[in-house]
Amino acid sequence: MSSRRPETLSDINKTDGATLVELVITIVIISVAIAGVVGAFSLIAGRSADPLNQTRAVALAQRYMDEILSKPYDERAPAGKRYDGACEITSTSSRDRDQFRDVDDYDELDEAPSEYWGTGDNESGYVQFSVAISVVCDSSLSTTPEPKRIDITITDPSGNSYLFSAYRGNL
Repeated sequence: MSSRRPETLSDINKTDGATLVELVITIVIISVAIAGVVGAFSLIAGRSADPLNQTRAVALAQRYMDEILSKPYDERAPAGKRYDGACEITSTSSRDRDQFRDVDDYDELDEAPSEYWGTGDNESGYVQFSVAISVVCDSSLSTTPEPKRIDITITDPSGNSYLFSAYRGNL
């Protein structure tokens, strides 16, 4: 066993440990790094539901759009024939969608999807979603009669709104 003898007086006072200042600086640097990592994770976790809500909004809009586009252009149109009257929006006074006969009847509809479809297994993903529908005659396409533009706005539980539009022509 060999032991080393101090050669000078300054070698005796030298220690191999860390000073209190070095420890405090190390703790501060590690704390800042951990705070940055935790902040990044919380930002990611807060937005993790956005893609799911977007997908649900698209599916919900498609469901409404399919229902609306399956209706006739106008209630005055003869069955299977073209309606030659002027485009006008005549929405029904009923808010019962089972009684909607044409595209116009959906104008100004504002509801939660669960109010109509219930809250079964397929609809439970739409709790806290809302749907607002607007139907307008669009003269910018210069056809006679004008096509009806259907705008569906889906609002998800986070408050994000998604606008979907389609045209219902008179063919």
